[in-house]
Amino acid sequence: MVDSHSTPARSRPGVVTISSYLLILFAITQLISLIITLATIGTIRDVLRDAYRGTSANGAETVADIAFAFGIGVSIFLLLLSLGLAVLGMFNNRGSNGARIATWILGGVMVCCVGGNLIGGLAGGFTGPTGGTNGDVPSGEEIQRRLEAELPSWVTPVSILLGVVGLLSLLAALILLALPKSNEFFRKPKQVWEPPVPGGSYPGYPQAGGQPGHPQAPGHPQAPGYPQSPGYPPAPGYPQPGQPGQPGQPGQSQAPGQPPAPGGPEQPGDAQPGSDRPGPTPPPVS
Repeated sequence: MVDSHSTPARSRPGVVTISSYLLILFAITQLISLIITLATIGTIRDVLRDAYRGTSANGAETVADIAFAFGIGVSIFLLLLSLGLAVLGMFNNRGSNGARIATWILGGVMVCCVGGNLIGGLAGGFTGPTGGTNGDVPSGEEIQRRLEAELPSWVTPVSILLGVVGLLSLLAALILLALPKSNEFFRKPKQVWEPPVPGGSYPGYPQAGGQPGHPQAPGHPQAPGYPQSPGYPPAPGYPQPGQPGQPGQPGQSQAPGQPPAPGGPEQPGDAQPGSDRPGPTPPPVS
């Protein structure tokens, strides 16, 4: 078993943190722009209706209403994307490389949208339906003059300032995420193997003897003993241990090296050499 230590937490570089703050700043500029648009859309609609009322431009008022309603929808959509970028910035702070790639993709789309709106605002011209060959239809310059007269004087400068600040903050955030320090932070760390320490315990297991012992399980009673099976009788000529010797069988000699059974009669022909006893008397011959 190998003692594997967890990889230490990586320190987040300052460029990644600044990038996340810039993404939040960009979302704030888009929120303020949406508030300004919602506050001034009623005045813009009234100016357009007055400008096209009684002219030969059939349906021009309806087209203008649709165009500005579409503009409000686009502003809300851009705000949602900006909030998405702010959320991605939080995941960037955690070192998610997928979030960084998504930030680049979504941020590129937002650069195009915000940059286009900023160019249109700097041009200062009205892009709605304008006069054609007929002289009773107001031109774009005339509609722009009416809008500037009806709208507060701070609306156009503030809108342009918000566009510039938002675009620059977004570009700076995308660039900071591509710096070498950011690449090192988002790179997947390598697993570091450390050999186990001799005599050391593995993490998560207590030291031997450091914990109180567990009580032993109560012992199970032993099974009742079986009665001992009756022993087999000893072989003829071999006394059972602890038993008196058995008399030998006729004609069977004592096993060599075995003493005669105590108290048993001697067998015929078993006289030992050198014995003083007379041999058996032969039968009389008739």
